[in-house]
Amino acid sequence: MAPKRRVIIDTDPGNDDVIALLLALAAPASELEVVLISCVEGNVDVRACLRNVVAIFHILDREIKWRKSQGLPAGFEGVTAYKPLVAIGANEPLHGGTDNADYFHGADGVGGSTQTHPEFNPHESWESLFEKPPPDDDLTKKAKDIDQDVEKETKEELFSNFTPSLEPAHKEILKVLRDSEADTISIISIGPLTNLALAAAEDPETFLRCKEVISMGGAIDALGNVTPNAEFNVWADPHAAARVYALTSQVPSSTMPLMSENFAGKDLPAYPPKLSKQLKLILMSLDITEQHVVTRSQFERKSQDLAKRGSPLAQWMTAFLTPMLNKMAALHHGHDDDPSLALHDPLCVWYLLTEDDPKWTTSEKSPEDIRVETQGQWTRGMTVADKRPRRRRNSDGEAPHDRGNWLGRISGNRVEKMKGSPGEDIAGAWILDRILGYVS
Repeated sequence: MAPKRRVIIDTDPGNDDVIALLLALAAPASELEVVLISCVEGNVDVRACLRNVVAIFHILDREIKWRKSQGLPAGFEGVTAYKPLVAIGANEPLHGGTDNADYFHGADGVGGSTQTHPEFNPHESWESLFEKPPPDDDLTKKAKDIDQDVEKETKEELFSNFTPSLEPAHKEILKVLRDSEADTISIISIGPLTNLALAAAEDPETFLRCKEVISMGGAIDALGNVTPNAEFNVWADPHAAARVYALTSQVPSSTMPLMSENFAGKDLPAYPPKLSKQLKLILMSLDITEQHVVTRSQFERKSQDLAKRGSPLAQWMTAFLTPMLNKMAALHHGHDDDPSLALHDPLCVWYLLTEDDPKWTTSEKSPEDIRVETQGQWTRGMTVADKRPRRRRNSDGEAPHDRGNWLGRISGNRVEKMKGSPGEDIAGAWILDRILGYVS
């Protein structure tokens, strides 16, 4: 049976990214196929992001073997029924320098657990999977062939549940979309939008073959989490976000970042004046994600017994979530008896798995004209919405008092901002049950 949904996940793991990926890979094969996981610089540097993705597959291999030894359903059909492609992407934003969120996630992205719990780290040979082999010379070819045969057997045993790519992530995104029927691939973006912007710039029509982009990012009415006005994923590469958001407009040029800037070696071209369709962009902003959390008590109830029984997955999740929950408790100066972590990124996967639930609702004004600030000294990465209670013009807003055509009939972006979910009170338990509850 073909999966109900096929997806590309673009990510910068990151603790909550890891939970999102585990949730996607835990889905039954009839529900979801993760075709490609592409890594982007964000929470931590892109090589650390890639290592964390490889670590997921390493842990899941051990977990599946443990479950079988216990007579439990293996689950994780995302790796047993499918073999996702993994690609490494952009190592810097389109413009300006890199500024990671390792101050929160830890230098490794997973709460420092690669140092405190090295037993969960993937085999050291993982990096060579993503490197093109050097050309052979005749004198050493035979010896190299022998070494490569041994290395190949080791890699096949250790990394048999995913396919490493030697191509840049944005090119793999385009290839998946090109090789798939139009409107069948959803893209979940849970990091900065750099890879998506690069793919769209290279071939916008192929990029628009995707069914939708579900993006964790932005803060419309909520407070920012990296500056007073900005959410991290948009702030980390506002130019990339602006370019992707612009594809939701009938006139992308009306909201594109200024082309006079020097994009640090990435002088991306303007989009053609006329594109075949508009991008469907579903925004999971802080307005909704901050309300959905997993608490320490929820996690411990689900994981403690499994960890004691020897579940590698429960033990690994404990290793990286415990320091993060401790950090949240410290931020509240010990006044929070049950600290929690927001489920920012997992919410995107939860939506895709349950999108038919009528409790998923968008804002009353959706689609909204939401744009990204790229120039402001204090407002970089701010997601700006037109909140004026006025009807749109039938023209393109020539009037000088409405600069930027905010009330134009065809200019401006059209973003679907998610507002309601199946329940803030059930999110944490539902997600943990899917990951640790052996859903068949």
